[in-house]
Amino acid sequence: MELAGKRVVVLAEDMYEDPELWYPYYRMKEAGATVTLVGTGSAETYSSKHGYPVRVDARADDVRAADVDAVIIPGGFAPDRLRRYPAVLRLVREAFEAGKVVAAICHGPWVLVSAGVLRGRTATSVSAIRDDVTNAGAEWVDREVVRDGNLITSRTPADLPAFCRTIIEAMRG
Repeated sequence: MELAGKRVVVLAEDMYEDPELWYPYYRMKEAGATVTLVGTGSAETYSSKHGYPVRVDARADDVRAADVDAVIIPGGFAPDRLRRYPAVLRLVREAFEAGKVVAAICHGPWVLVSAGVLRGRTATSVSAIRDDVTNAGAEWVDREVVRDGNLITSRTPADLPAFCRTIIEAMRG
């Protein structure tokens, strides 16, 4: 169990991209991490783009960066909702500033933009938000996964194996 004793948060909101939430959730559990699904607090259950529900374990208001080792931000259109909640942005910013792993895929970097953590970093995303990532001060590159220190980003569901592999490598130190 390569991540035994590690604590991972996966963020959730309505319109999440199904595989970008569930693949990391189960991959981190498989590696031995304790995984907590965290929502904005607007509901206890959120629906994916395809109607698949996820019941969260906690609200972002109740989670502290000091208590986790990684925060994972799935894509879909959920990030456009997640970025509207100060508690989500606080959690992401504090985790990032504390050197914890912060990972975002697809539209997930929208949350990184709003949390103000991209300036001077190299990142990727789905190409549709390339301008947002660039305008936030990051150098955008088109690669399946980009690790810049404790920041990990990927583009699409096809990149999930590399995304999860890189998260696990980063958490192992």
